[in-house]
Amino acid sequence: MAGGRPRAFDSEAALDRALEVFWRQGYEGTAISDLTKAMGINNAPSLYNAFGNKEQLFSKVLDRYADGPARYIREAFDQPTAKGAVEALLHGAADATTDPDHPRGCITVQGALACSPGARTAREELTARRAAGEAALRARLERAVEAQELPADADLERLARYFTTIYQGIAVQAAGGATREQLHQIVDTAMAAWPR
Repeated sequence: MAGGRPRAFDSEAALDRALEVFWRQGYEGTAISDLTKAMGINNAPSLYNAFGNKEQLFSKVLDRYADGPARYIREAFDQPTAKGAVEALLHGAADATTDPDHPRGCITVQGALACSPGARTAREELTARRAAGEAALRARLERAVEAQELPADADLERLARYFTTIYQGIAVQAAGGATREQLHQIVDTAMAAWPR
């Protein structure tokens, strides 16, 4: 008998390739045929058997993104001070969204902003993930008030919304061609708004 057993399918590598396609083309701009080709899967039924439908695959890809290219977010929240956490988050975004090894920008920000009603589930998932990020930032700021890193009268909702907007804006600017240096300058300017 010639040959050996067929090479095992590497689902992690396939998810990485699906991430690249969704990141580059957005949820709605990505066809199942784009995914099967990029992932090395023979046909749509094989993709569905391995990863579920397109929405389920997209959700898995977003988890992969959070654990991979966007892991800097979790690492930022491990900083000992809230100011350090926000700085690490924003500078991490400047680096990640301009990483030459990946598409520019952020899949969570850009993946399904404008899409048809048929892509509503993907848009809602991204909206929920962005809202969870803002809520996590607000919780970190609340701990900063308790630790007296921030004044007791600081408007935490406004601060969380402000820094979330800067964070998301970095992704949009990166996708539009802003340089890493320009984005780091934006972060430095934004941090001047930190309450004294």
